[in-house]
Amino acid sequence: MDTQPAPFVPPAPKPRTSPPSTLEMIRIVYRNPLELWGEPTYNEPWISAKGAGGPLVIANDPGLIRHVLVDNAKNYKMATVRQKILRPILRDGLLTAEGEVWKRSRKAMAPVFTPRHIFGFAQPMLKRTLEFVTRYEAGGTSDIAHDMTLLTYDILAETLFSGEIAGEPGSFANEIDRLFETMGRVDPLDLLRAPDWLPRLTRIRGRKTMAYFRKIVTDTAKMREEKFKRDPDAVPQDFLTLLLKAEGPDGLTRPEVEDNIITFIGAGHETTARALGWTLYCLAESPWERDRVEQEIDQVLAREAEPTKWLDAMPLTRAAFDEALRLYPPAPSINREPIEPEMWKDLYIPKHAAVLVMPWVVHRHRKLWDRPDAFLPERFHPGNREKIDRFQYLPFGAGPRVCIGASFAMQEAIIALAILLSRFRFDVTAETKPWPVQKLTTQPQGGLPMQVTPRYR
Repeated sequence: MDTQPAPFVPPAPKPRTSPPSTLEMIRIVYRNPLELWGEPTYNEPWISAKGAGGPLVIANDPGLIRHVLVDNAKNYKMATVRQKILRPILRDGLLTAEGEVWKRSRKAMAPVFTPRHIFGFAQPMLKRTLEFVTRYEAGGTSDIAHDMTLLTYDILAETLFSGEIAGEPGSFANEIDRLFETMGRVDPLDLLRAPDWLPRLTRIRGRKTMAYFRKIVTDTAKMREEKFKRDPDAVPQDFLTLLLKAEGPDGLTRPEVEDNIITFIGAGHETTARALGWTLYCLAESPWERDRVEQEIDQVLAREAEPTKWLDAMPLTRAAFDEALRLYPPAPSINREPIEPEMWKDLYIPKHAAVLVMPWVVHRHRKLWDRPDAFLPERFHPGNREKIDRFQYLPFGAGPRVCIGASFAMQEAIIALAILLSRFRFDVTAETKPWPVQKLTTQPQGGLPMQVTPRYR
């Protein structure tokens, strides 16, 4: 009798059974916020409590999430703690801007992320992936988490910047890790809502790295402007050109242009890189799922050369990626703060409360998912995915501030997985012991060392 093994349960912190002390909570939040949440958080529709920095509401109910992110989004601003972490890095980039600045930025970037434009990126995505995978031809062990950062950086540089980003990709990957290790973490003083004049040690340690990124941005913009002066007809009509053209009295200021460049260089590739790494890891630990995905990819590539069609033609591959996004959402927390107090059903949400919509928790909630801790791509197979509530699965957020690059990322991921898995097999080794840690994104502590073997010699 042919029986399928029990599904793989990837590593994750076990829900706490008792609340931490204030000091312990501060330590956990600095080290790894994913380890903070207790059993009620994974079982209740919402939690209303007194946190270290004031009132706290954890929103798990899809109706409440919809209310906060969509129906009454105008009453919710970006949370103070989140802004204290991100604004020193991104300033007025799309992820951190609010009000009129955000509206101007979103409007300026919208043309780049239309379906027509995204389809136009498919061939460059394919080209860069084919070039990248040549490094695996000899086989051997490689840190896939680091490799995916390099791959998605290559794709971002090629598509949005036409290969014209200043700086070296290798040093970039190291510096992005350093940036998230320092400035991309919650500082205990932020959690306690301490005044801004008190120095944050994490930020001080990150200043040199931040200066490195700001120099890349300035040099990248300068290179493009010089090219425009030399030969306007030779300038590619890409994301960078579009942003620079949006500068002006009715558009973006020069600092806003630079903030959005750094947002996309720094954050635009990181989320997809993490999701790809976790997908390859989960498939390696579920060889029966990997076999199905490899078979699907082989069949599609044999008959369909056009990469824009792969996303629709590869439902099993997409399902594996979607399930990895569920278990390890790249953005594990969405933080909001109500401008005015309000009621939702019988929940009172006070003014200035920290309202947390946490994909990490919602995606593993006991009342929303069957076997929530297991890697089960079949949840997202055709016929099943349609049953999932829009607001219980939030890898790209929701509402007015939904990720503008979601379609870009999905196309990029399927193209990358198709090429990687059609040519190579990724297996875990004795050293593959990742632990999910929240540092802006959900990162595998210890990396993802994996054995890479060519599938066909």
